[in-house]
Amino acid sequence: MTQAATPTADTVRRLVRSLLPDGGGSEIRPVAEGDEHSTWFVGPRHVLRLAPDREASVRQRRELRLRDLVRPHIGVAVPVSIAHGEWASGLTYTLDTLIPGASGDRQDISAVGEADLAGLLTGLREVPARQAEALGVPRVAPRSLERLRATAARAAERLAAADEFDPARLHQLTGPAAVQLAAQSGAPVLVHHDLRGEHLVVSADGRVRGVLDWTDAVVGDPAEDIAGLALAVGAPAAVRAATLAGYGARPCLRGLWLARCDTLTRLAARLRKHDNSSLPLLRSQLLRSWEAILLERVTELRDGMDETGASGRTSEADKTDETSEVDETDETGETGEPF
Repeated sequence: MTQAATPTADTVRRLVRSLLPDGGGSEIRPVAEGDEHSTWFVGPRHVLRLAPDREASVRQRRELRLRDLVRPHIGVAVPVSIAHGEWASGLTYTLDTLIPGASGDRQDISAVGEADLAGLLTGLREVPARQAEALGVPRVAPRSLERLRATAARAAERLAAADEFDPARLHQLTGPAAVQLAAQSGAPVLVHHDLRGEHLVVSADGRVRGVLDWTDAVVGDPAEDIAGLALAVGAPAAVRAATLAGYGARPCLRGLWLARCDTLTRLAARLRKHDNSSLPLLRSQLLRSWEAILLERVTELRDGMDETGASGRTSEADKTDETSEVDETDETGETGEPF
């Protein structure tokens, strides 16, 4: 990767003055969230994002075109660029409209907000994948849950030594279950691939009003976005949203366990100072993704259930199936536990 550049406040002020007639009078302040772009609030209506290196610049140029492609499909707002160009040689910027609301890390999602998330997941499946790839969006193979489970098991032991996590909880994901939760064959879909709370804009009434930062989008495994939502809004809400979007038990559980394994490995890396992410945020994401949900047992998933859930049975939104009659307080991993 090329050397990252760091714009100063003066750099930002000069750029804003050249872009906005009243730029000189706008309040300019950095955005604390997010670490890939240097991001600044410009007055009450705009956000300036500056790519720090050439690789990020390529993704930002692609994002400008991708946002136009997804906007008609997903049912929530996507930022609009009112100006874009280069802030330094080969390094891009975009001045975007600000979507009003709070970060999903700070504002709870309501039941109607879960429906908004369902519309987002449904819309992403409707975006023509070939058109996204024609814009340069990469196609990415699904991750191996078996390998993630092995890595997470080592991380869980390190977290147990630090009194951060009980590694017995990971035993709920058995080796055969990890195999059964492999990504199913089917057409890949557009995946935001970074649906963390900081990229969800939520209103005071819990509605999801917008989705930010499409620079990491890929064509691939939709369970990755279910995993992102588990980190952002918690496992139950993520599964309910995915169920409303038409996903069955298998992709929901796959997304849930992707998130759970990721939280263990990232928190363990942070404690070993191999990651500079916010420690409170990582702990919060771990708690959210490990919230218990009621889903039919992995070993009882029918072989004929397809990736979209069209022939699936029980989900978080359908707890009347006999296989979901479990003790909601039992998280031991024994027969009848909530996942």
